Amino acid sequence: MTLLALLVSTDDSASEVLGRVLPGYGIAVERFSDLATALDRCHQQRFDLLILDYDDPKAAAQVLEECRGLSWGNPTVTVALVAEPAKVRDILSGGAHFVLYKPLSEEKAQAGLRAVAALLSRERRRAHRVPVQAPVEIKLPDDRPADGILLDLSETGMEVLTAEPQIPAALLHFRFQLTDGSVRVEAHGQVAWANPNGQTGVQFLDLDDSTKAQLKAWVQAASGTSGPNAEEMVPHCKLTDLSLGGCYLESDSPFPEHALVDLCLKTGEIAVHTEGLVRVTHPGQGMGVEFPSRTPEQRAHVGDLIGMLRNSPQSMLELIVSPRALRADVTQFEPAELADENADDVEDPLLELLRRGPALDQEEFLAELRRQRSGETVAP
Repeated sequence: MTLLALLVSTDDSASEVLGRVLPGYGIAVERFSDLATALDRCHQQRFDLLILDYDDPKAAAQVLEECRGLSWGNPTVTVALVAEPAKVRDILSGGAHFVLYKPLSEEKAQAGLRAVAALLSRERRRAHRVPVQAPVEIKLPDDRPADGILLDLSETGMEVLTAEPQIPAALLHFRFQLTDGSVRVEAHGQVAWANPNGQTGVQFLDLDDSTKAQLKAWVQAASGTSGPNAEEMVPHCKLTDLSLGGCYLESDSPFPEHALVDLCLKTGEIAVHTEGLVRVTHPGQGMGVEFPSRTPEQRAHVGDLIGMLRNSPQSMLELIVSPRALRADVTQFEPAELADENADDVEDPLLELLRRGPALDQEEFLAELRRQRSGETVAP
């Protein structure tokens, strides 16, 4: 399935470069230089990717706000075209996920879009819907019960048919069990879209971890997909700084802030994985990733990764970073209450810097990182 991008820009040179590069990632592009026409098109077509030129920041912000208000389901990945690096921090804080610097060359576009394509591929797999039929018990916003028929199912939502049309953005409580008895789901969801005939798209809101795992396994088995595809992996990340709490990775194609990523360290046939939350992103430079530390199992994964780094020759190691989700569950990166009375006593300057990163400009952050390196080398 080809992905679709909306490009809003009056820059012919950048648009021509993107028009050549995007198809190589399986992304078709519709380009508009007129704001009104672009806004009209947003209401006619769902786009997987927005590429907005911040030469006109008001127009870019308007398109972004307009698309956020549409019932497109998952958040649309957004790339900002930026000519002035000093404006990047405000643009990222305003909702953009990625940045491409202008003037744009084919080489820069290829490198910068690598992580974009990887994240889009992962989000598409998470939202892949499997046709299935099963009865659904629904409680409407006014507490009335309603019966529905499940039409398809994904890791993140479902399509259901009800006797009466639903209201977009409404909150529902639902429960169902698949006919093979393998998965039982009870949770709340939000109506992402609704048709007059009762067909309704529902985005899951509060699935527990056990149900998420069962649902993910069922969808992968039913659709014949498992594990990240090759196009979802971003190699050539260089680990420059490391602590028990997080790391900094140099990359010309970093993932966006708040994203959940998988870090895989490979040597020969051995691979060690740990998840991470992207705390700070520096376009074209790198990203700071915080490790989860809520549970003993999570801390053990991080310990295994650090142990492999210390005990393996650097020339034999390969680090691959893959996206898991556009937005991580930040509760998994907060210490469990009373989990370890001494946890707050452990100083971790790198982790503290990563958490402060979004409030610093890039040069301030990198200068502090260099000062930490000169004081103590944390990477093996």
